[in-house]
Amino acid sequence: MPTPRTIIIGAGHNGLVTAFYLANAGLNPLVLERRAQVGGAAVTEEFHPGFRVSTLAHAAGPIRPDIVRDMQLEKHGVKFITPEVAVTSLSPDGRALTLYRDLERSVESIAAFSKRDASRYHVFAAALKKLSAVIAKLLASTPPEIENPGAQDLLNLLQIGRSVRGLGKKDTYNLLRWAPMPVADLVAEFFETELLRATIAARGIFGTALGPWSAGSSLVLLLRAAADPNPAGGNLFVAGGIGALTQAMATAAQQAGAEIRNNAEVVEIRTKNGAVQSVVLSSREEIAARTVISNVDPKRTFLKLLDPVQLPPTFTRRLQNYRMNGTVAKLNLALSALPTFTGLSTETLSGRIQVGLDIDYIERAFDESKYGNFSRAPYLEFTIPSLTDASLAPAGQHVISIYMQYAPYKLHDASWSDGATRKQLADTVISTIAQHAPDLPEKIVGQQIITPVDLEQTYGLTGGHIFHGELALDQVFTMRPFLDWSRYRTPIKNFFLCGSGTHPGTGLTGASGANAAREILKSIG
Repeated sequence: MPTPRTIIIGAGHNGLVTAFYLANAGLNPLVLERRAQVGGAAVTEEFHPGFRVSTLAHAAGPIRPDIVRDMQLEKHGVKFITPEVAVTSLSPDGRALTLYRDLERSVESIAAFSKRDASRYHVFAAALKKLSAVIAKLLASTPPEIENPGAQDLLNLLQIGRSVRGLGKKDTYNLLRWAPMPVADLVAEFFETELLRATIAARGIFGTALGPWSAGSSLVLLLRAAADPNPAGGNLFVAGGIGALTQAMATAAQQAGAEIRNNAEVVEIRTKNGAVQSVVLSSREEIAARTVISNVDPKRTFLKLLDPVQLPPTFTRRLQNYRMNGTVAKLNLALSALPTFTGLSTETLSGRIQVGLDIDYIERAFDESKYGNFSRAPYLEFTIPSLTDASLAPAGQHVISIYMQYAPYKLHDASWSDGATRKQLADTVISTIAQHAPDLPEKIVGQQIITPVDLEQTYGLTGGHIFHGELALDQVFTMRPFLDWSRYRTPIKNFFLCGSGTHPGTGLTGASGANAAREILKSIG
């Protein structure tokens, strides 16, 4: 009988981070990936002859600095691209609001719309920076045991409590008040310009089934600000596309001692006497396991790979109620030339670009999705990565990577498998951008449409949810994925989770994988 292995299911970025830290500790984990390449939702692929793009995620979360340092990602070929422009928000009157990585440049840009907002931007940025520092500590810690907290739990809570106390009365009050607020109310407290309000509020709804008037959308903004406190949000890109990042992670993990097998789809996790025993591949190969760590989302892990009979009834019931129906579609375009955006320079197009005209525009887009329709006037975030990375397209040509909200996983009276519905989605996105770049349609030479069902079937994201589960007040911290099971452990002995369905689960930061590795090493010694 072969020696049982430490097995990680899924070579997405969190799985690779976990593999690296476990390998560094001498465990030599085996990573099993169902697709032909590593990366999960962080991959670069050719979608039209000669044109490559970050197929799903087009920007890093950003990756936690300690993970970049520990894995020596830049030594392994990662080149980060950080344009001065953070985000440019388009408006129907041809005026655009551009926010920069540099605070003072952003203030100058805002002043063209409102001098009052320009002065208030300083205040908001300072408050967000203070709060994000505290939240970042929370996201790097393991949620405590609720019923029987251990000494380390109490120490972590004490340290976080001291950090909160260090904020002072005003900012502590802000932290407690802001988190449950609709992000629309939060930005309205600071700013009067609708375009600026919508630009900042969009961080609170990105990738979620929330609108700007939804309670708790401010919490999403705060969670994302923990990784990058700039009010405009991050714009960390990777040369060669985001797949270059996960390729480097794979190299780092392998050099540390991990083994990675592609085209190795796990279809079953077997247990014996309440502990993991082995995993079975689609090829029917069975691999003995002493420890299994799933980077797959919670529902797929427990309801498809494991026999639910092995789980406590309460656990299964909570799992069935765990919300993870996605609202994001993706459209990638190959272009013969750069479109002409009204009144915009090439520099202003180098960061993220948004179509979210005002708070009500985004809320109306969300309203359509609540009733099973995709938005006909959608919120869009897109990038033109070939402006800063010429390797992605033939000379003089370009690619556009577009996130579209809202596109519900379950449609009311249509199907994502229907070609006409998919075409309507693409036409809606293109016509929305064409309002700001009229020559866009004539320059399209190829396109890739990715619906929430594609996210599930091709990339393994159950429900098409890019965060492995809704980021909401009742599904974060000690309740991610749900209460009593937020510490990366599961009811099965030597069986753990490390994906975005665990705390903090905020996207492409690597935090869930690093936190999980720490707890796994504590648990198995």
